[in-house]
Amino acid sequence: MNICMMTNTYLPHVGGVARSVSTFAEEYRKRNHQVLVVAPEFQGRRLSKQAAAIVERVAAIQNFNGSDFSVRLPLAAALSARLDAFKADIIHAHHPFLLGDTALRVGAAKNVPVIFTHHTRYEDYTHYVPFDSPALKEIAINLSTEFANLCDGVIAPSESIARLIKKRGVTSPIRIVPTGIDVQAFAEGEGTRFREKLAIPARAFVIGHVGRLAPEKNLAYLADAVALFIKKTPNTRFLVVGGGPSEDAIKTVFEKHGVARKLILAGKHTGPALADAYNAMDVFAFASLTETQGMVLAEAMAAGRPVVALNAPGVREVMRHEKNGFMLPVRASAKMFSAHLALLHAEPALRRSFSREARLTAEKFSREHCAEQALAFYEDVRKATRRQRLITQQNPWGTFLDRVEVEWKLIAEKVQAVTHAIVA
Repeated sequence: MNICMMTNTYLPHVGGVARSVSTFAEEYRKRNHQVLVVAPEFQGRRLSKQAAAIVERVAAIQNFNGSDFSVRLPLAAALSARLDAFKADIIHAHHPFLLGDTALRVGAAKNVPVIFTHHTRYEDYTHYVPFDSPALKEIAINLSTEFANLCDGVIAPSESIARLIKKRGVTSPIRIVPTGIDVQAFAEGEGTRFREKLAIPARAFVIGHVGRLAPEKNLAYLADAVALFIKKTPNTRFLVVGGGPSEDAIKTVFEKHGVARKLILAGKHTGPALADAYNAMDVFAFASLTETQGMVLAEAMAAGRPVVALNAPGVREVMRHEKNGFMLPVRASAKMFSAHLALLHAEPALRRSFSREARLTAEKFSREHCAEQALAFYEDVRKATRRQRLITQQNPWGTFLDRVEVEWKLIAEKVQAVTHAIVA
């Protein structure tokens, strides 16, 4: 199968969507499928020749509105030429705007079904756009819902998101497929090596966190909870892996509590270094309320790390309270969160029990299993749309009308989203 994936974020950008696209692309290629990733240009380290060969870059504005995201500009003719040569059997959009619109246009022009992964709750990211407001959040909800209904199938990365988008009015076929992880790689990480690089004492008790350091991740709360624990507990550290605009906010919280020297900001890591980082931790802490899937939780569990997190969408699909960690109420105070970190610190036997269960949980999220699920959905959608595609193929005028209809629907989608927001 020839699979074209269109995404507004991709490597070397470090983030959930970029990693998801990369993971699925690698697994598809292992199964001898052909993959083309269409993504904006992005500043940073270069990809390997093999990884770069499957990517078609489009011009983009770098660091949009002060973020670490790229925003693509109108497509070049070179992309059309490569898409013609690629002859996609399925187009997989990973955002409901920008290259998402392009995916629908290409799907109509090439008579190819379009799948959309509803990666996140887009209303939680409107602070990256000027003039953020409740109306803008409503527009984001309506746009993603209308876009999903223009696609032939929708992938939800968790049961929580599947329920949410159905409630919001998505009627396209939905399949739940998490982003898989390399279970073995995370299990084999060298924590001692990572600690030595950062001069973390071998006997220090390390609370760890991995992810984008951004406002939507609830990091001020997390930093407060961890700092409260560290202030009361000798020989402890907070290891933060990732980067982003909230880095200074974490520093400020630790300075306020007088434990700034116990904070270790390790920066962004991928591959073996990321696996090493997880294994350098004793407990993984997570407080985001905006996740659609708990990918970093599954990674931490593959490394055998027990987790303390809040009971939020995406988290509850991975967490088993008092089995592989502690899943606390969303309104839990920072003191309560801190107390559960202290409990794990005080009871090594409990940590070992949680660790064993965590490794078993991680097996359910293997990348091999998730890729098979996605490929099966591709085939189901292709079968369901085959009759209509054959009719379109035999009627060139119908193809033209389909392209016009898509353009009209894209315009209508945005008008309706704005109208609904104004009415709301």
